[in-house]
Amino acid sequence: MQVAETIAEIRACVAQAHKAGKSVGFVPTMGALHAGHASLIDAAVAKCDYVVVSVFVNPTQFGPGEDFNRYPRPFKKDVAICEKHGADAIFTPSAAEMYPRENLTWVSVEKLSEPLCGRFRPGHFRGVATVCTKLFNIVGPDVAFFGQKDAQQAVVIRRMVADLNMPLEIVVCPTMREPDGLAMSSRNQYLSPGERKDAPAVYRSLSRGRELIEAGERNVDVIRARMQATLQEVASVSVEYIGIIDAETLEELDRVRGRVLVAVAVRLGSTRLIDNILVDVPPG
Repeated sequence: MQVAETIAEIRACVAQAHKAGKSVGFVPTMGALHAGHASLIDAAVAKCDYVVVSVFVNPTQFGPGEDFNRYPRPFKKDVAICEKHGADAIFTPSAAEMYPRENLTWVSVEKLSEPLCGRFRPGHFRGVATVCTKLFNIVGPDVAFFGQKDAQQAVVIRRMVADLNMPLEIVVCPTMREPDGLAMSSRNQYLSPGERKDAPAVYRSLSRGRELIEAGERNVDVIRARMQATLQEVASVSVEYIGIIDAETLEELDRVRGRVLVAVAVRLGSTRLIDNILVDVPPG
């Protein structure tokens, strides 16, 4: 497996793959890889001939006071996971390599970046869209793989790729969970033992929302109130939002219909957790 630290190095690696007629899969990450990331690498290996994983903690998607400086960076462990799951190359640039001067050009996806996490993390999705555009231009993949846990990010990136006519396919893979339902996340390691014990309340609330929808409840206010009550059973959980929205447009619904994204963001101590589920509502 090749490890490339510069743009020129990874472009040379990918150019060789393309010259050999290989399809290129790409898994963009910020490192601190876990089984969720491994599942994305597995999906890329299954679909593509040559797989690149980026490991880059992108400073432009962190706001003031967020966890950029303490974000985990266990690079040797990340390399071992990439090797084990069959990646062909890792792209691990420095911030100076990605942003060698003051960045004056930004990519913003309007409307889709505004609800849910956009309300609480201003500028976050501008940073995500910009770095993904840069990474897509650098790596030149045929297919890029994202996780459903970051549902809003996936919707934003898919729309950006479509609107800008980028020649690649976006594949969104299912959320990987711990046995108790907690969505796998690099930030889970911030949780204290007590907070980790309380964290599955997030998935319990999502499951409660799904149960209500599948039982025929269509009133969004009723569903949200029941989910809120489930979360409030755990005193340590502070709710940021409960969204019951159209899965494509991310518009708030008054009544459940079509494909629905049920999304939650909470804080447990200083740790922010997000999770979501998709529910398909039959017509009628």
